[in-house]
Amino acid sequence: MSDLEHRIIYEDNHLIVINKRSGELVQGDKTGDTPLLESLKDLIKARDKKPGAVFLGAPHRIDRPVSGIVIFAKTSKALSRMSDIFRRKAIQKTYWAITEKAPTKPQGRLIGWMKKNEKQNKSYVKQEETSGYKEAVLNYSLKVSSERYHLIEVNLETGRHHQIRAQLADMGCIIKGDLKYGASRSNPDASISLHARLSKFEHPVKKELLELTAPCPDDKLWSFFEEQLA
Repeated sequence: MSDLEHRIIYEDNHLIVINKRSGELVQGDKTGDTPLLESLKDLIKARDKKPGAVFLGAPHRIDRPVSGIVIFAKTSKALSRMSDIFRRKAIQKTYWAITEKAPTKPQGRLIGWMKKNEKQNKSYVKQEETSGYKEAVLNYSLKVSSERYHLIEVNLETGRHHQIRAQLADMGCIIKGDLKYGASRSNPDASISLHARLSKFEHPVKKELLELTAPCPDDKLWSFFEEQLA
């Protein structure tokens, strides 16, 4: 079994869900690096001995340095319906973030207004409604701490560019390795310690409830936190 096959979390005739590694692209960009979308197409074509082109669509994406759950659609019907699920926010998206500091309150709801700076590929947060800024809402809770780091669970209500990274940094909880938002040092593998841990939604065709969990990256600190919460 290939590494990519090993990282498949769920698959049927309609969906394929992968545990993305940090550094992998979901879809192609100006770098020209091979994205997961194309790698999965190649895998399906070879594995299932498909003679023609393989259809695969991406109804959402996560940032390149982020790991975790990414959902792909294997049919146009599934793609359309999954895109609608994301548009209607009819999906629970839970992230785990390792931060350098603990939040002052162990749990809370962050409401801010965000704007993306295209040139910097970075988002900025304001605490008051501002023209040109979009509302950004998330809920967080501190789950467990080690001697130096803290694991925060985040549930998104909106899906803004770099939302978790920017809002956690704005409240003083910078994600480990996230130099763009003020981390003290990079991670050795250039990742940031943000992981799309869980997705919960109604299957777009079968209409059954899916609750999918992505194992954490193979790293001592991630393993420590994962074991603490097992």
